[in-house]
Amino acid sequence: MAEVTGLTAVIIDDHPAVRAGIAQWLAAGTPPIRVAASSENVRAAWTGEGVDADVVILDLHLGGPVPAMGELRRLTEAGRRLVVYSMRADDDTALQCLELGALSYLTKAEGAEHLLEAAVMAAAGRAYTPPSLAGALAGDRSATRPSLSARETEVLIEWFQSESKAFVGRRLGISPHTVNTHLEHIRVKYAMSGRQAPTKAALLARAIQDGLIGLDDL
Repeated sequence: MAEVTGLTAVIIDDHPAVRAGIAQWLAAGTPPIRVAASSENVRAAWTGEGVDADVVILDLHLGGPVPAMGELRRLTEAGRRLVVYSMRADDDTALQCLELGALSYLTKAEGAEHLLEAAVMAAAGRAYTPPSLAGALAGDRSATRPSLSARETEVLIEWFQSESKAFVGRRLGISPHTVNTHLEHIRVKYAMSGRQAPTKAALLARAIQDGLIGLDDL
């Protein structure tokens, strides 16, 4: 893990013991992450020190049966860098959170090492794939072509045809941060299928190989 200092986090979870445990993990990590705000209510991410925190760690169930997908969407659309930390371990929920702009999805069965890694990478605007998420992203590991969502494909094609992520965001009505998040997820999916694509040129080559875009479209 690259050395980073001065990072801050907001922890949103309806269980005080969980919040305290996460805060202890973050403080003891390398690098340590200071908890700027901790609450059972998402308002903590929009007020006080929570407004400027580098990363938001969000539980999906905040005292009710309905997952906080709307709150997740509002945070990511505002450009917040978000890690979901949830009891739910089903692939559909994880992929929905990524589609809405979360940079990582971890289950509470995963411990301090994975949560700290996800938080540090999210603070830098990068996606992180823990073990529980690897299967959901990889899908059928025998296939060489990753399964991109309709939104990911749309973002990818627009990016190839645009000069900047800001322009893509304006075209699609999303923030440049959300554009970047989708591109990070696409890179992770290609990596999981054994076809690394770390640069825009490499992604373009993969997309042409997979028939997502033709030379005439560029």
